[in-house]
This record gives sequence, C-alpha cells and structure tokens, in this order.
Amino acid sequence: MSGRTGPRVAVLMGGPSAEREVSLSSGRQCAAALREAGFEALEVDAGPDLAQRLVEMRPDVAFNALHGRWGEDGCVQGLLEWLKVPYTHSGVLASALAMDKARAKDVFAAAGLPVVRSVLARRDEVCARHVMAPPYVVKPNNEGSSVGVYIVPEGANRPPQLAASMPDTVMVETYAPGRELTTAVLGDRALTVTDIITDGWYDYDAKYAPGGSRHEVPAKVPREVFDACLDMALRAHEALGCRGLSRTDFRWDESKGLKGLVILEINTQPGMTPTSLAPEQAAAAGIDFPALCRWLVEDASCGR
Repeated sequence: MSGRTGPRVAVLMGGPSAEREVSLSSGRQCAAALREAGFEALEVDAGPDLAQRLVEMRPDVAFNALHGRWGEDGCVQGLLEWLKVPYTHSGVLASALAMDKARAKDVFAAAGLPVVRSVLARRDEVCARHVMAPPYVVKPNNEGSSVGVYIVPEGANRPPQLAASMPDTVMVETYAPGRELTTAVLGDRALTVTDIITDGWYDYDAKYAPGGSRHEVPAKVPREVFDACLDMALRAHEALGCRGLSRTDFRWDESKGLKGLVILEINTQPGMTPTSLAPEQAAAAGIDFPALCRWLVEDASCGR
C-alpha cells in the first residue's frame, strides 16, 4: 500500500463484453461496499484508455468487477501485471484457462473430476447437421452468464440455427439433466452449496431478471452429494490455479446418485451484487458483503 491515509481501490467495471450491464451492477455495489469498509473506491468504466487512467489514478489495488471477454479471460489481468497494480481474483493463466471451456474441462478431467463429453465445432457445421446425438447443448467456448446457449432436445429433427453473433467455433456438449448446483470457493475454503431452482433452463434471464430463479442455501441434497460439491469445487479451483474467489457450477442427476454429479464450468469472476450466488454463500458463512469485498482487496494486497 502507498503512504496515503486511505487505501485507494480502482473498481474496474463495465467494459466491452456481452456482460457489460451485469458488470456495471457488480462494480457499483462493490464500490459502495468498499467505501462502507473504509476504502477510497474509484469507479472505473474500463475502456481503451484504461492503462492511462490507472497510471494517472495510481491505485493501491484494482478490484476486478469485470465480466466476460477481456475482463475475465486474462487480458486485463495481463495489463495489471504490466502496470504492477495488485488485483483481486485469479491471475492471467487461471483466468484464461477458465474462460476457455474446452481447455478448462481438459484440466478438470486430468485432475480426475467428472465432466460431460464435448467437442469444438464450426458454427456452419453445427447449423448443417447434428454433430452429436441429441440431447445436447451448444454454447460459445469463451463467454459466461449463459450468453448464447442453445439446447437441442432429444428427438430433434433439425440442428439448431445459430445466430450470426455466435463465434465461428462453438462448444457442443452432451446435455446433462438434473438440478443446478453451485459452490463458491474463497481462498482455500469451499463455502457451501446452492440449489438454483428455475422453471426452465438457467439462462441469462433466469440469472439476472427479477424472479428468474430462486436459491436454496444450503442446498437440500444428500450429505455425500453436498460434500462432493465442496470437494470438487476446491479441487477445480486448485487445478486451474485460481485465487481469491471462484464459483464452480454442477449438474446433478438425482436418479444416478453421486455418479450423477458433473462439473459444468468454473467462474473466476462470479457476479458481485449482494444477492449474487457467491456473495450469498459468503453471507451464509457469516461474511457480509462489505467484509467479502474487504477480504478480496486484502488478499490482492498480499501479493502473488
């Protein structure tokens, strides 16, 4: 930290990704929580002039509240490394691996963690034919928040007609039926398990629209499944080399017991509003939102 009376934190938010609005919401609420916790929090809408603004601002720490590409894929982390500004959440490599769903799944599989079968395919190929037997899911390989997800049901006669905004290469993975569970890891501690209950697929609207989903914390699942989520989330966090806060998402097919639990993906920049999944789990563990934001800044300040 510098010699200023109050630690100065640049809260990075917004940015150019498809998740800009979510990031702005996260960033504003993190900045308010940090002020409540005694920090000088400066809200920074991250654009092409970010490096210049940070040089002029001279923050002690950057609080990374960016979501999506550029903000959580290792790019802004590399910029902060170059500027020698400590920052919250995961570093360059873990961020890049987690954002690349195919490579992250390779790491999980190598660590003995259960994942569903998937392939990378060209968008035009996916639109022309079934690249695997339905049911399956098509999604960008490097987006979050369920942006651009297509579900192809069992018995579908036609392949999905993907939007032109989808990338040239997409991930196609076997559909995993069952309940949506998630576990946040803070440092070296898996917090708890949340059961995400929706009327349908847990898509972008279900995540962020009022009433789109409800969260049962802690999840009412068998103890062995609950403990397996905690164990797998921590192992996934460590396998990718994550730091700070992460959240691992699962699907659980009750009909198969423990064998029905699979990892979908890990999020190194989970939503950071007080009612988002990871802060909600922290609150259940006795860590309120200002204390969580303080912990992340202090963790970043300890150095890498």
